[in-house]
Formats: sequence, structure tokens, C-alpha cells
Amino acid sequence: MSALLKICTPGAHTSVQDFGRPGYRKLGVPLSGALDRKQLRLVNRLVGNPPQVAGLEILYMGPVVEVLCESVRIAVSGTGSTIEILDTPGHTIPAWQSVRLNAGQKFKVTLGPGLICCYLSIEGGLDLPAVMQSLSTYTRAAFGGFNGRILAQDDEIPLINDSVDEHHETTYPRLPDMSADAPIRVTWGQQVDYFTDASLAGFTSQEYTILPASDRMGYRVSGFTLTHKDSFNIVSDGTAVGAIQVPGDGAPIILLADCQTTGGYPKIATVISSDLGRLARRTPGSKIRFEAISVPQAETIARDYDAALSAIENSAKPVQPGTELDVEALYDANLISGMFDASD
Repeated sequence: MSALLKICTPGAHTSVQDFGRPGYRKLGVPLSGALDRKQLRLVNRLVGNPPQVAGLEILYMGPVVEVLCESVRIAVSGTGSTIEILDTPGHTIPAWQSVRLNAGQKFKVTLGPGLICCYLSIEGGLDLPAVMQSLSTYTRAAFGGFNGRILAQDDEIPLINDSVDEHHETTYPRLPDMSADAPIRVTWGQQVDYFTDASLAGFTSQEYTILPASDRMGYRVSGFTLTHKDSFNIVSDGTAVGAIQVPGDGAPIILLADCQTTGGYPKIATVISSDLGRLARRTPGSKIRFEAISVPQAETIARDYDAALSAIENSAKPVQPGTELDVEALYDANLISGMFDASD
């Protein structure tokens, strides 16, 4: 039989993403790829894939999927996220743990509380054609991934493997840190001299709110209004993922994975690579602050960040039998009943 995953319901915004297509920005092609590489890298390890193998990026609400192959091994990322096996009521696999499913089984991915994105990794990966050396989906130009678009009901996603071996499933002894509360660290941008001293001070001391008008191209935020010294127009120059543009209204726009390759607004700062995933995990309505650091500090943080990810990958271990979360059993246990007096 063909090795497929059938999308029964697609969720809000599910797309194929890997680490993107670096090297093509000079041709006007955005990087694209996973908003949060940390999650994709770590969840790939649990199913035995290399870090950059494409998986499904799930935003806001997860899909329901049917297995149309002999067997498949999957895992989902994100603290609090789950894989619910619909054929067995109450059988739920927690995030950061692999599971083997058989032909005909259906599962639902649910994002953890407060998460905007998580990643579903499939052992062996997806059997899709690469576009410019990447499977990442860039929906604005309709290329990459699965037909250049987000997934829809009844899509059948081809897999590399028709079956997977039976062996102990894999997890991490300590869950990866998915917290997002610390300030977002930035280095000053190419046009920092376009802004008043008061703007620079306010940018790193005042709070901003992520607006609903945000997507994979960029986050719009509201809060402290930045003031340009003179004009807010520049000769268009190159942009980078993480660059923070400031148009004439003084409201910053943080560029993300699908951002354009050039822009004509001054860039006050750039989010460091190590904090891009943490930023991407913030939901609309979240409060953020920026902290300015030096480029050498950012480089040190990047090296330490990579070492920390490697340590987590190397800590992966077999799941001990009987440690899977059984929601139905928890309900039957009636852990909360009656009433109590807080003064007791």
C-alpha cells in the first residue's frame, strides 16, 4: 500500500516546514521554514530523524490525521501538547514522546496551553519534492511543502516509510524548556541612528503587546511609539529574519520566517537567533519586552544555546512501560471530589 497520512480535519494552519531554504534571498526568495527550529530539531530526535527533516508545523489548532500505511512512528513537540489516539478513548500520548501507530488508526494533535505552534515529526520524513533544496511551504508564492499551501481536508501526505520497526519508544528525562516569559534579546539594527535617544530608551524599557494582525511573515506589536529623527523612508535594503522594522506610525514590525527579502523602513534592532523560537511561541495578546545586547554576547548565547540543545538530544532515553498518560484512568480515579475548606 502507499505510505500516506490522510488529513481528516486540517486544524487552523498546518503546513510542511523544515529548516528553510538559506542561500536564495539574493534571488528574492524568503527563508521560510519552521518558526521554532528548537521544537522541530528536538522532536525529530525522538523519531530518529536528523534535526532538519521536514515535519508538520501546527499553528493555533491541531489536525485529525489517519494512518494509511502499515505503521508509522510520530511525536509532537510543545509542553502540554498531546497526541490523542481516537480509536482508543482516553489513550493520550504526551508531548516529547514517540508512539507507533498502525494502519487505519486516527489521532488528533492538541497544542499545549498558551502555545501558538507545535511540530509533528514522522519517522523517515515526508516523500515530497524539494524546491530549492527545501520542503518548506511558502504560501504567498504557492511553492514548497504540499502543493505550496497549508493542508486541507482529505489531503494525503506521502511518507518515505511504509512501515517502522517495533522497539521502545523514546522520550526526554527532562522536558525541554518552552517558557517564553524572559525579555526578547536584540542587537541594534542597521538604521538605529534614524531614531531619537528617547525612542531607543523606550524601546528597551517599555512593554509591547503582540497584535492579532500577525502571521508567519511578521509580528505586529503595539505599545511605546517610536519616533524617527527625520524621515522614516530609506532606500530599500536587505532584511533578515528577526529584523524589527519601524514604519511611519512608529509601531514596530518583527519580521519572521516568511518575511520579504528587502524593505524600505528603518530597522531599529534584530532579534537574536536563539530567541526567535521563544518569540514565535508567543500568542496574540502576549506582552513582550526587548533587551539590547552586543553582537559578541549574541554569538556566545548562540553557541551555548546549540550546546544546550545537543545535551537535550543526547539525553533521550527509552520510555518505561506503563508511563504513558491514560486520561480515562485519571477521570475514573476521581482525583477531585467533594468540597474543602481552605482554612483547614
